[in-house]
Amino acid sequence: MTKRTLVIGNKNYSSWSLRPWLFMRVHNIPFEEIRIPLYAANTKERLARYSPSGLVPTLVDGDITVWDSLAILEYLSEAYLDGNGWPASTKARAEARSVSAEMHSGFANVRKHLSMNVRARFQWRHINDAVERELSRIFQIWETCLARDGADGPWLFGKFSIADAMYAPVCLRLDRYNVPVSDTVKAYVNQALALPPMQEWCAAAYEEKEVIGWAENSELLRIEE
Repeated sequence: MTKRTLVIGNKNYSSWSLRPWLFMRVHNIPFEEIRIPLYAANTKERLARYSPSGLVPTLVDGDITVWDSLAILEYLSEAYLDGNGWPASTKARAEARSVSAEMHSGFANVRKHLSMNVRARFQWRHINDAVERELSRIFQIWETCLARDGADGPWLFGKFSIADAMYAPVCLRLDRYNVPVSDTVKAYVNQALALPPMQEWCAAAYEEKEVIGWAENSELLRIEE
């Protein structure tokens, strides 16, 4: 095992795994990847070797183990980026932490009804009001951040930060489910999807053989590609 090892789940399905993986790749923090397919017969046994919670992602860095996506991002920022995983100003840091925590703990209906599935595409339709409210809140966050901090760079707080990593799986969801969005949101989504590490992640997802049944059973009409 190298000094830094990131344990992840299926790239096709594991939105939580994507967050630290993408952040480390964008910021050129080297790591070894261990991919453990989820919901397999030996998943729990394999995860128990690395993760105290039995969940992904988990980062093992020497004698330090971190087993939550946002905690991993915070740790990486402190240990390898001199805290620059967050924006520089106190005000912007507070706001970036707030919107990241909101993503970490909220948007349950988007998670439930628009589960991550890199390989699939769906025809959008209205699902329910709860999903629409959560999507509207996400769009509000992005448009507010981009309008305020756009002069410092193209990401939510100027430079690519923990906040962008936290919302990266949402970009995939919006694209795969063909959710109608504003021009501002569409430009942000396209920018995230164009990142070379994101393209690498998606390419690897297409190569995976595992299928998780419940994640394939969308309420939306699947578009054959």
